[in-house]
Amino acid sequence: MDLTTALPTGLITLREGVEAALVVGIVLACLSKAQCQRLYPWVYAGVAGGLAGSAMVGLALGISLQQVQQVLPHLRSVVTPLLNVLFGAIAILMLSWMLLWMTRQARSLRGELEGSVQKALQRGETAGWGIFSLVCIAVLREGFETVLFIFTNVEASLSAALGALMGLAAAALVGIGLFRWGLTINLKQFFQVMGVLLLLIIGGLVISVLKNLDAGLATLSLVGGADGDLCAFQSSCILGPLLWDTSGILPDRQFPGVLLKTLLGYRDHFYLLQAIAYASFWLLVGGSYWRSLRPHPVQKPLPTNPPAI
Repeated sequence: MDLTTALPTGLITLREGVEAALVVGIVLACLSKAQCQRLYPWVYAGVAGGLAGSAMVGLALGISLQQVQQVLPHLRSVVTPLLNVLFGAIAILMLSWMLLWMTRQARSLRGELEGSVQKALQRGETAGWGIFSLVCIAVLREGFETVLFIFTNVEASLSAALGALMGLAAAALVGIGLFRWGLTINLKQFFQVMGVLLLLIIGGLVISVLKNLDAGLATLSLVGGADGDLCAFQSSCILGPLLWDTSGILPDRQFPGVLLKTLLGYRDHFYLLQAIAYASFWLLVGGSYWRSLRPHPVQKPLPTNPPAI
């Protein structure tokens, strides 16, 4: 198994899976409190529907990739890195946005879910469909992000899929432990640690996307005919000067370099544009994440003047 793709995908699936498990657990608790255990099957159907929808998205993407490579076999060396750039860019945007959104929404998540369940129960005979939709959308949202991340490396999607299955199994065990076995976990610290790991993984993805873009442009320049030597005498097309080359000391395809590459975004060849993009990502997205963790100040009520006698 390729650790470079299996481990980060497993970590992402673990985090997203625990979020989905919390949604499912809160919905089940609300139904139990309302004495509506008859709607439990709708919750489980929503989980199955979300997982099936995520699998269908992954299958559709996989078939599309195979068709593109079959139609353009002579351009596979160009298409593959550019597809990695496309999926990687979408994954960076989706994962960053969901990380920031969920961190801000965590404080009010339970209240909003309880309100949604109460609204669904007021629909009478169609309450089951409301519960199904609530759970299915939550699971599908988390699964869609994982599917996108799997396809950020077209050639290693099988290893990434296996990592996703392991992360999903671990998330299921965490969910069962929380709501069935009474397991005690500091969820606030768990999501904070997983958030930092996710930022590191996304930061490494930023570096990979730029590398794939550079590789795609280099191949295009070779196919370009008269101007095919555009990048021939340079170490990169768009990445700028090489900042370091540690491939002889700590290669990123061997242990422990592969572990540093997986968790910290380390690369044995690191260029100026990659450094700028990596630092910008941490300033923008990382800074927003740390600010979202700060507790909101409690506003004291304004003193009211006593009524005049």
